[in-house]
Amino acid sequence: MPVGTIVVIVLIVLVLVLVVTNIVIVQQSRAYVVERLGAFRAVWNVGLHLKIPFIERVAKKVSLKEQVADFAPQPVITKDNVTMQIDTVIYFQITDPKLYTYGVERPMNAIENLTATTLRNIIGEMELDQSLTSRDTINAKMRSILDEATDPWGIKVNRVELKNIIPPKEIQSAMEKQMKAERERRESILQAEGQKQSQILVAEGEKQSAILKADAAKQAAILKAEGEKEARIMAAEAEAQAITRVQTALAESLRLLNEAAPNDQVVKLKALETMEKVADGKATKIIIPSELQGLAGLAASAKAVFEGEEPKAQ
Repeated sequence: MPVGTIVVIVLIVLVLVLVVTNIVIVQQSRAYVVERLGAFRAVWNVGLHLKIPFIERVAKKVSLKEQVADFAPQPVITKDNVTMQIDTVIYFQITDPKLYTYGVERPMNAIENLTATTLRNIIGEMELDQSLTSRDTINAKMRSILDEATDPWGIKVNRVELKNIIPPKEIQSAMEKQMKAERERRESILQAEGQKQSQILVAEGEKQSAILKADAAKQAAILKAEGEKEARIMAAEAEAQAITRVQTALAESLRLLNEAAPNDQVVKLKALETMEKVADGKATKIIIPSELQGLAGLAASAKAVFEGEEPKAQ
């Protein structure tokens, strides 16, 4: 093979290799800062790009995703001269790759120092108790200040969180004792409330039981009185009916007697029956009228009357 042909083949291979190595594919959520002869050329976004060999270069590859920076605890002093350790977490996003590349040297270090300075300024205006209970306020102030300060660097601060606030050991011990006392106080209150509620429930139960017992006794007494009343009414009605029947029977007997036109013998016989009933009583002395003498004749006359015969003259 001629030497010229070999040289051409080699040159073609070198050109292909050079072209392939200068094809740049930018991925999603990333951006490439490209320089030409040392000066800013362009920012390449997602897609296929061809870089001029030996003239252009990718100066920086930037991630456009939201990033998290967790900084070490920083010593801060409160308004009442209490030194605390506070570590922060920052959520940020690069919005301008060019400013991020050329705006500040070592951007992460700059953000960390700016965060520590801002935190010291904010906490220095607060007392210990206020700083421990105002996390949301501190977070909002820091986010606003950091977002404004990092805007020339092409960085947007989305959120700032105080991860830990560590007071001195003696203050931490006092706070733990106070919290323990508060828990014990709340426990005592809850126990007292529980006992109170229990007593109220017991008293309420006893009250309801007494009410039910009283109602039951009342109902029993009412039913008993009603029963006795009904019994007396029934007895009175029975007695009244008996008296009515006796009176009716007596009236009927008198009517029949009147219709029969009784003579003196019958009347004397009835008087004798009456005397017989009187004799059955408790009287010790009985006075017999003179008209009732001659009982034998009276009895014979009565027998003749009831048999339908004419009594004989005596």
